[in-house]
Amino acid sequence: MIDFHYWPTPNGWKIAIMLEECALPYRMIPLDIGKGDQFHPDFLAISPNNRMPAILDHEGETDDGGPIPVFESGAILLHLARRTGRFMPNDPRGRKECEEWLFWQTGNLGPMAGQLSHFRNYAPHEDAYALDRYAGEYARCLAVLDKRLADRAFILGADYSIADMCCWPWAFIAKPLGQPLDDFPHVARWRKAIKERPAVRRAVDLGREYRRSAPPDDAERALLFRQNADSVRR
Repeated sequence: MIDFHYWPTPNGWKIAIMLEECALPYRMIPLDIGKGDQFHPDFLAISPNNRMPAILDHEGETDDGGPIPVFESGAILLHLARRTGRFMPNDPRGRKECEEWLFWQTGNLGPMAGQLSHFRNYAPHEDAYALDRYAGEYARCLAVLDKRLADRAFILGADYSIADMCCWPWAFIAKPLGQPLDDFPHVARWRKAIKERPAVRRAVDLGREYRRSAPPDDAERALLFRQNADSVRR
């Protein structure tokens, strides 16, 4: 059994997709970041960065015989791929390419899309420089992905992998981010093909009842957007 600490966001969808694709038994534990659940000591013992997603894998064991905690979405995908032997190439070159695109997403596509989402949806006033900066970087990342997909069905070639699971949620939300995929036809084709997978549909629906329906109030903003070093030290 896997305890899956989750809130419905693109980073959470990545892990939900892998769990559903592998039919792994898991228990979804909702973590309301607007209420500060991410700062609870029990969660910080799993995810010291107080961010989601995070898992507690009861099938594995640490040196002291306990379950294995894993935080950061890329690390979780690698852990699950290694444990199941699925959705990651076995040959050295294939593994290398999978890790490259996994880290490309966590270092480029995801952060750029996340910052664009923040300044479009949550900034208290319009910041033209920030919007131009992150919209441009998000579009650049989509162009990189489009070029990669020009001659292949999936990021690593013919086979669907954790590299696709990691990148897909950030293309799935392109339209709400103000970036239609008309200029990225290969990304659009790939996005549609993955969206039609039953496991992906189940993953995106997971925790639908927890999705935000109103802008954050001042207390939630403080928890979400006004953290600093003292937040870690307290």
